[in-house]
Amino acid sequence: MSSFDPVRIGIVSVSDRASSGTYEDKGLPALKEWLGRALKNPIEFAPRLIPDETALISATLIELVDAGCSLVLTTGGTGPALRDVTPEATLAIAHKEMPGFGEQMRQISLRFVPTAILSRQLAVIRDKSLVINLPGQPKSIAETLEGLKDADGTQLVPGIFAAVPYCIDLIGGPYLETDDAVCKAFRPKSAVRPAR
Repeated sequence: MSSFDPVRIGIVSVSDRASSGTYEDKGLPALKEWLGRALKNPIEFAPRLIPDETALISATLIELVDAGCSLVLTTGGTGPALRDVTPEATLAIAHKEMPGFGEQMRQISLRFVPTAILSRQLAVIRDKSLVINLPGQPKSIAETLEGLKDADGTQLVPGIFAAVPYCIDLIGGPYLETDDAVCKAFRPKSAVRPAR
């Protein structure tokens, strides 16, 4: 038995083409791989592969929150194209919006491409769950979560995941513990549990 709190994480890939089998989904494997490296907690994944349909996305997010997922990560559907409706579907189920996540995701992506300003990624809280809309490309998912490091491993721009464990503490979820080599979680000293 692990001494770390177990966590249930919903992972949702939003793609018309991948959900119809036109091409292989790369979002769900990328999320599983990164979270598996970053977290020390035992993880139970609840994966979903769905098309870009507003009502279906909203229903899926509600289902995952109701099923006890403390964290729900989506990938895809956050651009300006007509079929990109993930942010609208996410806002429709939100109890609170967390604008800092979207701001930081765009700051990270702007280091690579000027079109990052077209991204509409965001994060919200519903009940005791944090829901985050991530970019669609596996490389961008990792960069957004982990941030940017120089050749020596020094953090240049913090990734958004550094703030996720403390956010989940504040909304009543499990205590998430990260592998500092991948992503060092930040908590105020008063919120840090003794090392195990």
